[in-house]
Amino acid sequence: MEKIKLTFKKINEAYGDIPLPHYATVESAGMDLRAAIDSPVVIKSGEFTMVSTNLIVEIPKGFEIQVRPRSGLAAKHGIGVLNSPGTIDSDYRGEIKVILFNFGKEDFTVNRGDRIAQMVLSRVYTAEITESDELNETKRGEGGFGHSGIK
Repeated sequence: MEKIKLTFKKINEAYGDIPLPHYATVESAGMDLRAAIDSPVVIKSGEFTMVSTNLIVEIPKGFEIQVRPRSGLAAKHGIGVLNSPGTIDSDYRGEIKVILFNFGKEDFTVNRGDRIAQMVLSRVYTAEITESDELNETKRGEGGFGHSGIK
């Protein structure tokens, strides 16, 4: 498996106890992101909040990081990432923050150091944009939004 170097910087050493993102298993696709907060944050049912990670990342050109929900939080508590997947571009040098949404029926509490999301490193391709008055025809054509049915 090809290794791509990611360099992280912690913004505030007061959160030095919170580990850098890492893969939970050898074949994990995502690295866990943790909450860098001073006190618990309650996300009420049907509401969202932005959670700090205390991290800035340097991503090589030609790559992005996608911020995605953690399946356990989604399945057990209805917690998702609102703009999923969120994109961190290679030229962004601000703090990584995660917009958590509570889709569940109960309030959810985020504590310092909790694993709140996962990051997946992905290759990016840049499109060459052109305009035309005509496009190639396809069998599907304009069919969309359920045109192929449920079964």
